[in-house]
Amino acid sequence: MGLFDTIRTVLGTSAEADATRDADPEDLFGMSTAYVTMEADLGFRPVDAAALCFSGVDSTDFDETVEDVETILRAGEEETGTTFDVREDSHGWEWVVLRDDDPEDLVTSIHFAADEFIERGYGSRLLAAVFGFQQEDEDGASGGNGGDRAYWIYSFRRGAYYPFAPAGGKERNQRLEFKLESVLDGELGVEDDESYWYPMWPDTTGGHPWE
Repeated sequence: MGLFDTIRTVLGTSAEADATRDADPEDLFGMSTAYVTMEADLGFRPVDAAALCFSGVDSTDFDETVEDVETILRAGEEETGTTFDVREDSHGWEWVVLRDDDPEDLVTSIHFAADEFIERGYGSRLLAAVFGFQQEDEDGASGGNGGDRAYWIYSFRRGAYYPFAPAGGKERNQRLEFKLESVLDGELGVEDDESYWYPMWPDTTGGHPWE
């Protein structure tokens, strides 16, 4: 099975068929308190960015839906300062990438975008919402190379969150992932089947999954 097929399987139709509960965009608001726990209990600060991953459809109506999502986010940009862009990665998935130093604004914007897809009948095209964190390095600074990076990924096909902690190259820091699970399980609805903890590797070395 190739990489693209693996992504399709884990985040796509088979994940939906095996899911034990339906996805609920209201689950995204759980990240509002998780941001606090990640920093207070684990020393992980937000990377001031988050993203919504979806699978496109070659249709005029879907293109108009994406345009409507952009219109909603553009209106929010004027109010909250949350900037965004829409891009496609090397796997063919599309991303709405949002940037803001206020985690609440990021969560709200991700929810607005996801809700618009669902209202327009394209909820099945939503794959994941990804929220990034960076641990402070030894100098007390975040965002550098000294601290670990971690992500919470919400799978729309599974209706659950799971942790992803890259450790350089294509390696994962599984010890950190299990630690994140132990601390946040109960606060977030964490996926209990680890085979669905799919690593979303970035296109660029050292980048975020949406880069």
